[in-house]
Amino acid sequence: MIIDTPSPEDADGLVAEIYADDVSADGFVFAHTRAMAVNPEAYRAFEGLVKTIVSSIGLRTYEIATLGAALGLGSRHCLLAHGRKTLDAGLLDRDQLRLLLRGEADGVLPAGDIAVFAYAYRLSTDSASMTDDDTAGLRRAGFTDRQIVDITLAASVRNYLSRALQALAVPVDTMPRLDDATTSLLVDAAHSAA
Repeated sequence: MIIDTPSPEDADGLVAEIYADDVSADGFVFAHTRAMAVNPEAYRAFEGLVKTIVSSIGLRTYEIATLGAALGLGSRHCLLAHGRKTLDAGLLDRDQLRLLLRGEADGVLPAGDIAVFAYAYRLSTDSASMTDDDTAGLRRAGFTDRQIVDITLAASVRNYLSRALQALAVPVDTMPRLDDATTSLLVDAAHSAA
């Protein structure tokens, strides 16, 4: 990564607060956090937007949309981070996560989960050709207008952050609390999508 990022030792103010979140959760500051802390106000605004989305659609739907978008983008950063968050929160188990990433979760996960994942993936790979038919899939799965907008925003904000990290060539850190098999599953999914 060519940009200079604030060092954890010299961080103060908002940057120090952002770094403290990583240290509290994982014991170190992730490279992606350091890159985004170059503009800490923008990063906090991103986090604020995520909170408003999650309050509408819930954590499970948010994480499934995030995973669909991250897979569509081939984002190792976000697949690793949100794969871990999904497992840590008990939203999916490893077998369900594997089936979802491989497009084999029909009959295993609720239709709404599969519709959200597919919608976010399509938004991240071919949004220019999306039509009302894509949104209708979410409607058939029982989502309200507000939820459809927020699912769209969830996938879109993942595009924002993932693309920024990819464009800046931010290194991908080892993700704590992920075993080797799950790490390989997520990294392989990112490679096969890229």
